[in-house]
Amino acid sequence: MVDKMPDHEFKTAHPRAQPPEETDLVQINPLSKSAGGVPAIVSAVKSAWNEMGPVRGLHALLKLNQQGGFDCPGCAWPEPDEARSHAEFCENGARHVADEATTKRVTPEFFSHWRVADLSYKSDYWLGKQGRITSPMVLRRGATHYEPIPWDKAFELIAEALNVLAHPDEAIFYTSGRTSNEAAFLYQLFVRQFGTNNLPDCSNMCHESSGWALIETIGAGKGTVTLEDFELAQAIFVIGQNPGTNHPRMLSALEKAKKNGCTLVHVNPLPEAGMSSFKHPQDVLGWMGGGTQLTDLFLQVRINGDVALLKGIMKEVLAADNRTGGGVLDQDFIKKHTTGFAEFADAVRKTEWEDIIQQCGIPKSQIEEGARIFIASERTIFCWAMGLTQHRNAVANIQEIVNLMLLRGQIGKPGAGLCPVRGHSNVQGDRTMGITERPTDNFLDRLGTELNFEPPRTRGLDTVQAIQAMHGGRGKVFFALGGNFLSATPDTEYTAEALRLCRLTVHVSTKVNRAHLITGEQAMILPCLGRTEVDQQATGPQFVTTENSMAVVQASRGFLAPASPELLSEPAIVSRLARATLGRKTAVDWEELIADYDRIRDLIARVIPQFENYNQRVRQPGGFYLPSSPRELVFKTPSDRAVFTVHEMPRHNLKPGQFLMMTIRSHDQFNTSIYGLNDRYRGIQNGRRVVFLNRDDMLQAGLSEGQTVDLTSHFEGEERVARRFTVVPYSIPRFCAATYFPETNVLVPVRSVAEKSNTPVSKSVVISIKPAVNVGQKFDYDNVAPRD
Repeated sequence: MVDKMPDHEFKTAHPRAQPPEETDLVQINPLSKSAGGVPAIVSAVKSAWNEMGPVRGLHALLKLNQQGGFDCPGCAWPEPDEARSHAEFCENGARHVADEATTKRVTPEFFSHWRVADLSYKSDYWLGKQGRITSPMVLRRGATHYEPIPWDKAFELIAEALNVLAHPDEAIFYTSGRTSNEAAFLYQLFVRQFGTNNLPDCSNMCHESSGWALIETIGAGKGTVTLEDFELAQAIFVIGQNPGTNHPRMLSALEKAKKNGCTLVHVNPLPEAGMSSFKHPQDVLGWMGGGTQLTDLFLQVRINGDVALLKGIMKEVLAADNRTGGGVLDQDFIKKHTTGFAEFADAVRKTEWEDIIQQCGIPKSQIEEGARIFIASERTIFCWAMGLTQHRNAVANIQEIVNLMLLRGQIGKPGAGLCPVRGHSNVQGDRTMGITERPTDNFLDRLGTELNFEPPRTRGLDTVQAIQAMHGGRGKVFFALGGNFLSATPDTEYTAEALRLCRLTVHVSTKVNRAHLITGEQAMILPCLGRTEVDQQATGPQFVTTENSMAVVQASRGFLAPASPELLSEPAIVSRLARATLGRKTAVDWEELIADYDRIRDLIARVIPQFENYNQRVRQPGGFYLPSSPRELVFKTPSDRAVFTVHEMPRHNLKPGQFLMMTIRSHDQFNTSIYGLNDRYRGIQNGRRVVFLNRDDMLQAGLSEGQTVDLTSHFEGEERVARRFTVVPYSIPRFCAATYFPETNVLVPVRSVAEKSNTPVSKSVVISIKPAVNVGQKFDYDNVAPRD
């Protein structure tokens, strides 16, 4: 059923109807002592009311994450397998939906008014508030304004640009984590029939390190737990993650675990309100008082001190086993299911406590307490996110977690396991569908056999390599299926230069973002349906599927009327582009696939293992789990065993006046989507250009609260500058700093990447801080000169 809205309720984003801009008057308020509660309810209701209206907003929220409804376009935290509440969403989920289902519209008139150069000086917040794009738009060579273009002409222009390339590898096809399984499968099929494996995606910038670490050690690149395991766990370690802002529904699972007697340990450079105390928004009695206290032990590690901390815990575990005559380690598990233990244990025992404490910044007594909690638990879960995955030694960070868990056999049993928490709703599913620059031979063999073509075998480009290829003139056409590429990627000025060198840049989008404004010689915006909207094709309304962090594949059905009759679904855009580009060179009946998405899923079932009877299984309430071999103690490594690994502790030799900076999200954002200028939990109001510092560091550097400063990053003799940041004193370890992204992506060098995974190192950026110059001067939000 389509939820119709009277035409008069749709609003055009009038050029002069501007939301408040960010100013230098950042307000610093007291920190929140708990997450959730009445403020979360007020925020969710306010977002829905302001963007969608009360009736439309209520209808949308009651369909969110419900069986028969649509999957949240936000994070990838799973829904309960059994009974779901009527409000199965969090504050941020409500904001994601409100942002997508807004009644504001960006029409061709908007683009005719605004020069691209003028839009380039608007903040990401302002751009996002303008509304949904209604028509395909093109920025022609030498033009200053986007203009409308018919869909057929748009596909012809893209196809022509692709087909005149000297080689298919001169094209780059990026994917966002919001893309559905159906769109992702068709996309990779088109790209490989075109002749390249250049399929970088947002995973290259977040959990790529997790995949590398887990494949090498346990033979599978995904987590090993289900939501039910959280109810059975005796201890849960949350490391390098802020659930209260980035995965708020996770707090419900942690609260339930806590009430079941679970002990929670939080490891992070910053204390976070969400891990301190939680007031469940649906528990009215819980609003009173301080809420449920979650964290039993907070280990405030220095930025990138996690390897040292984990070595300290493991050193104490080994010592405790020695003291008790072998009563701590799971020797049977180690002998039957692992390899490399002796070398690993020898390396840990040789690590000096003084070195461990110096590198992680945590007293030995607290490390020993963490070890005691781990030893006392028979069922332990380790959760992590990008606080671990965006360092040079990111793969080592995660493999040290695996090492610790193998010591006591905490993989492959109920209530225990590894939990990388994904940040986007289908980033894991996209990879399952073949969105990768490194496809396996088995996948390519199955794809080629089923579709009767020979897929390319040369390894493609990941995100960093794609930027470098464009910058070097080797990437000439850039196509993005979703996402805000320029704001999401590192080294903003370098990436902008790379995009400008392209012949054509194309973005499939729902709203205006910065990537539309820094373009190639020609550029195009192709507006698509949102997940909340009805996807009407030849055989009737369609649904799509996604895969969450715990490998549950489920259906998502939009129900709102599309923001514009001109919008196409992502699968339809891919199909029509494939037909226009490949012509008679493809035997795929793209039109038949789009007419009925069941046909896409039938094709997926024949190509990708574990998707047998896809259409039948995904129609079951709650969908279905993909199997996890490590849960069954099957480790698909060369040795058929889980692998202990040995790693050196990372060291950062900071010079006087330097800090190690990490980028973080505010509570008013999701990835690069900025919903507001506040960070309620950290006490920030009316601004995003802030730098969090230790008070002692401020005193030593001669900096004061509220002072405006410039940040300079230092990498291999290179310097990059981000201007006009407000100093905020905070509880953060000495010589560490934290800033919001994407504002400080400009400081992250494109060549500063994680070993093996090639993920940008956004959590270990060496910076210096000086009083600002030219305070009050108008500046470009990304330090990037716009096209004029």
